[in-house]
Amino acid sequence: MNEQSRSLTSTLFPVGLLLIAMASIQSGASLAKSMFPVVGAQGTTTLRLIFASVIMILLLRPWKAKLTARSLQTVAVYGVALGGMNLLFYMSLQTVPLGIAVALEFTGPLAVAIYASRKAIDFLWIGLAIVGLLLLIPTDAGSASIDLMGAGYALAAGVCWALYILFGQKAGADNGVQTAALGVMIAAVFVTPFGVAHAGATLLTPSLIPVALGVAVLSTALPYTLEMIALTRMPARTFGTLMSVEPAIAAMSGLLFLNEYLSLAQWMAISCIILASVGATLTMGREVKPMVAND
Repeated sequence: MNEQSRSLTSTLFPVGLLLIAMASIQSGASLAKSMFPVVGAQGTTTLRLIFASVIMILLLRPWKAKLTARSLQTVAVYGVALGGMNLLFYMSLQTVPLGIAVALEFTGPLAVAIYASRKAIDFLWIGLAIVGLLLLIPTDAGSASIDLMGAGYALAAGVCWALYILFGQKAGADNGVQTAALGVMIAAVFVTPFGVAHAGATLLTPSLIPVALGVAVLSTALPYTLEMIALTRMPARTFGTLMSVEPAIAAMSGLLFLNEYLSLAQWMAISCIILASVGATLTMGREVKPMVAND
């Protein structure tokens, strides 16, 4: 293999990993919705994170991580943010189509990118994001609208995603991919009381175990690991730009697996938020880290 071929391979490899990770996450979210009628969003999140933490403990051996009192605190906030992001996102999926929920959640990392950049052109990206949000707000009884409570959950998940990014950068700098395992463990501990309070003994239903394992692998263990690997093999700007297309992947997953048909205005809203995310990523300062794994 010559140098040019090696260069192309080294470029395409992390891109492929990232695309697989995004498709995996959204496929997992589609599968997770099938569990909502049985254990609700709270129970689904709990089972997903418990099974995912077991898988990641076995694969990544987080007990080997070197933790100080300060880094442990950072990892704890990172894990709680991860748990809150997952729980709130699944709460939104109860009443909001997958593609729209992901687009709304993307306002979190978008805000991080814009805040860190502070350039005049960022007003354009802010404007595009606002247009996207306005297109999702119901204007009359006959319009294709979304549930406002569900939209609120998705926006709150975006806030958690922003915290996840900020604290994940600090935590990951110390222990790399093992940080993902530690974060998922803490997230599981944080979310489990919500799941138990909502679903109780129904969480122990044997028929749920295969589905929960599938969700754990597709939505957490596989994509989080792939994204951590991709992070080390591509520029932050490239990573962030590619991640910005995830709302479109989510919308397609919702259409293919859940028969969630969106109106023209809703597709335009998703497009505006994607363009805002891409633009903010391309114009952000070099010191800004990419947005990492989401819901």
